[in-house]
Amino acid sequence: MKTTRQELTSLLCDQSFAPELDPEQLSPVYSYAEGIARVERCTVVVSDLKHGASRIFHGRFSQRLGLSDRVGENSIWEREILCHLSNEECERKYLAELRFYNFLRRLPRHRRPDYYLASHLLMTDCQGVAIDVLHRMYYCYEPDSDAVRFAVCIYGPSISDVQAKSAAIDAVTGTWIELSSGEDNLILSSREKEVLALIDTGLTSADVATRLCISHNTVNRHRQSILAKLQAKNSTEACRRAKQLKII
Repeated sequence: MKTTRQELTSLLCDQSFAPELDPEQLSPVYSYAEGIARVERCTVVVSDLKHGASRIFHGRFSQRLGLSDRVGENSIWEREILCHLSNEECERKYLAELRFYNFLRRLPRHRRPDYYLASHLLMTDCQGVAIDVLHRMYYCYEPDSDAVRFAVCIYGPSISDVQAKSAAIDAVTGTWIELSSGEDNLILSSREKEVLALIDTGLTSADVATRLCISHNTVNRHRQSILAKLQAKNSTEACRRAKQLKII
């Protein structure tokens, strides 16, 4: 009797693949994987199901897992990553992927690429500490075909416990810091707030300089800094944005 992994391997690797794809059809998959690893700091694996091989793209999350810097494996299963899962977690992973494959087969062909698999895995980092990992998997189909040519797996820390309306999230550790309205007041310095508040009353730069006993050039420097920090095109827009943020 086949194991879940063996059944899934047969389904994925024994497909009727087309002749070798044009390089222009292959490069977007690898460029996407490389970009996601770099931007999201995660670990991305692209499994070429026709050739039974994988390419690994490392973000900083790979360091947390203690992965080596090698970029390929002669297997569709990323062994170096799977060794951070218990046997039970591996089986859960295979079952989830098998269910996903069968779910897609029931859909019309044009709808299948619209879906991806998301599952939570319990892994151990390079120190042997258990961490919750979010695993996302995308299937890339050959043009006008039922054959899945690539499986793209993305691994990163799970952040499902974020309770804040907005938060700054560490893409490597998964820890987060809530962003509250109190931080808005840290955008401008106290002097910049004074300058902007006076500008909001209708004073010119010369008037602001006189009121604060500073030079006209200093006022202009503050004005340019304010526009840059608030990403405003002019003083009117800066004042409006500062009021929205309750800075002035």
